[in-house]
This record gives sequence, structure tokens and C-alpha cells, in this order.
Amino acid sequence: MRKEKRAEQRETLRRELDARGAHMTSQRAAVFDYLGQVEHHPSAEEVYLAVKRKLPKISLATVYKNLEKLVECGVASKLSYGDASARYDIRTDHHYHTRCLGCGSVHDFDSAQGLELLRQIAPADGFTVKDYRLELLGHCRKCSR
Repeated sequence: MRKEKRAEQRETLRRELDARGAHMTSQRAAVFDYLGQVEHHPSAEEVYLAVKRKLPKISLATVYKNLEKLVECGVASKLSYGDASARYDIRTDHHYHTRCLGCGSVHDFDSAQGLELLRQIAPADGFTVKDYRLELLGHCRKCSR
């Protein structure tokens, strides 16, 4: 993620935390920073293992609580799947994902045609679309070998 965008998100997080009577702790900052540095969408366990190198006394429960607080504040999103653990994404704009059916990795991809394709889908009468997600399922380079 670009540095300017991350700084903007950090300021949004700080304002949202203040509004909720919470603070920017070193643990919360470390979790936020890690999400901003990775190209994939890590699970809470992955975040925990990475942040633990920087903050050895942090617990998995603290990582979970801070990830949920980032989602609550609107600076991260939680991607939930019925067959796998939740993954966290620092991008909150509309974008799409690829998910590997082999290893479970989730990555962003952008498509200029995505919105145009969505317009071609006609939901049932009376159904009002409020949001959408597009996810392509397949095998990553590593798993398709």
C-alpha cells in the first residue's frame, strides 16, 4: 500500500478510536502496520506470528481484538469463508480477490471491466443491491505446479 494512503488510514483509525474512547496502542499500531506491508490477506495467526517478532509479549487474543477493532473502525475488512479462517485486508475500496483452493491464499486484483460485468447481472425483481464482492477461485502459481 502506498505510504500516503496508509498515513491517511492511520489518521482515520486514530479519529475513530478517539470517538470510541479507545487509543492507538503499540500493539494496535503493529497490527495495522503489518497489514499495510503485506501483499496478501493474512489470517489472525499469520499476523500474530509476524507481530510477535516485533512485540514478543503480544498474545494471539490481543491480535484478534486489535484486528476486530481495525475492522470496526473501517480501516480494514474481514474476509470470511465457510471453509477457512478469516483473513484481513487493509484495502477498504471496491476491489476483487483471487483465492487459491490449494493453500487458501487470498490476493487483490483490479479489473476495469468488473463494474461493467456487474451491471449485466440482473437480480430478481424487487432485489436492491447494496454492495458486492467478486472472488475468483482457482490455484495459485505455487499450487498449480
